[in-house]
Amino acid sequence: QVQLVESGGELVQAGGSLRLSCVASGDNFAVYVMGWYRQAPGKPRELVAVISSGHSTNYVDSVKGRFTISRDNAKNTVYLQMNSLKPEDAAVYYCNAKNPLYYRRSDERYNYWGQGTQVIVSS
Repeated sequence: QVQLVESGGELVQAGGSLRLSCVASGDNFAVYVMGWYRQAPGKPRELVAVISSGHSTNYVDSVKGRFTISRDNAKNTVYLQMNSLKPEDAAVYYCNAKNPLYYRRSDERYNYWGQGTQVIVSS
């Protein structure tokens, strides 16, 4: 079982920066695929960025060049550095952790979510 606790969301002006953090409890953090998702009111949850156990990263097109995902396995923490924020980036941001067993077994029990942190971007 993994518990995820996000922090760092707040009100920021357009063009500003924020860094979100997600601390994971439990063992073997390094093997998890970690991701950040976001959900704006009335919209489906979307994947923003993902980082593999090998530190490979991938981003949704709308944040490429502005957001950076990183991980510190010694601290069981994943970060999302968000620069040049736009009003359309406003959403609740969720941390996600996927155990390798999630992929092997397609088993949702190995797919973990944090409670979310609110990002508000004023124009």
